[in-house]
Amino acid sequence: MMADYTDNPNVTNFERYRSDGTKKKEKKGGKKLSVVFGVILVAAVFLLANSMVVTRQNQFKLIRQFGRVDRVVSVPGLSFKLPFVESVDTVPKELLIYDLPASDVITSDKKTMIVDSYVLWRVTDPLRFAQTLSCSVQNAEGRIDAIVYNATKNTISNMKQDEVIRSRDGKMTITVDETGMELTGNDLDMSGVREEVVEITSLTEEVMEQINHVEDQYGIELVAVEVKKLDLPDDNKQAVYNRMISERGNIAAQYTAEGKSEARMIENTTDKEVSIMLSDAQAKAEATIAEGEAEYMRILSGAYADPEKTDFYSFVRALDALKESVVGDNKTVILTEDSPITQIFNGRY
Repeated sequence: MMADYTDNPNVTNFERYRSDGTKKKEKKGGKKLSVVFGVILVAAVFLLANSMVVTRQNQFKLIRQFGRVDRVVSVPGLSFKLPFVESVDTVPKELLIYDLPASDVITSDKKTMIVDSYVLWRVTDPLRFAQTLSCSVQNAEGRIDAIVYNATKNTISNMKQDEVIRSRDGKMTITVDETGMELTGNDLDMSGVREEVVEITSLTEEVMEQINHVEDQYGIELVAVEVKKLDLPDDNKQAVYNRMISERGNIAAQYTAEGKSEARMIENTTDKEVSIMLSDAQAKAEATIAEGEAEYMRILSGAYADPEKTDFYSFVRALDALKESVVGDNKTVILTEDSPITQIFNGRY
């Protein structure tokens, strides 16, 4: 508690003035010191804040000095720069996706198709990215759009429509025989065939083969180009479907005609072989019959040449003749006396 000298009679006016004046000067000096200290503190905090560079895991930091890139910070953490002299640009480090607008392309057989795809890309060289694309993701997407579209157009323009559709997923189903050889529409032997799924170059792989200069030119890498949609234009979709149905019908008619022609050839060949086999068999049968008859005649000749056996064979032949004449339920045979059979039975023949 400060003493009050105004009511004290022992204190002179000079002392009262000095005392009051001293107190007033001390208050003004303390306020000035506080203001100066505050200004210095704010300036220090401002300079410190403008000197720190915080680099995140998914970022590149480009430190520019008077507009020129002085260094690139790629390690996450805290670093420093010169305030008011150096500036900072941020470049994304993570994997980015760019959805290309759907576009029309024409195949080698003059058929229009709609391709809708997207691109996965990232920055690999932030310095070149800053020099060529001004650290702008939009500029990069514009270049990617043009590059991927041209590569897709060039790839599809060298392929037929069915080849484009078949190569979309990089797999194709083929029909092979027992030896593993692929069968085409002209191969009519379907015995022992099976279907196999083989790997082929996909449409995206064909497109990626034409994109080989992006990283060197712009400092970015196109990781993958994927096709989301591969379709026909709405205005001619039905016409294309009808044309495809007609083409498939023509192919089926051609296969049917070829099959019928091949069947006729096989039938003619088979009939010819059967006729030849029947002729050979008939000739062999006739030859065998002739040989048998000749042997039969030889045996008869030998039998009749021997007088002792002539009567026996005559008797047997008479019995055979009688057997052939007895038919039906009536087993009675009436023979005249001069009948050859009667004479054989009587031993007169």
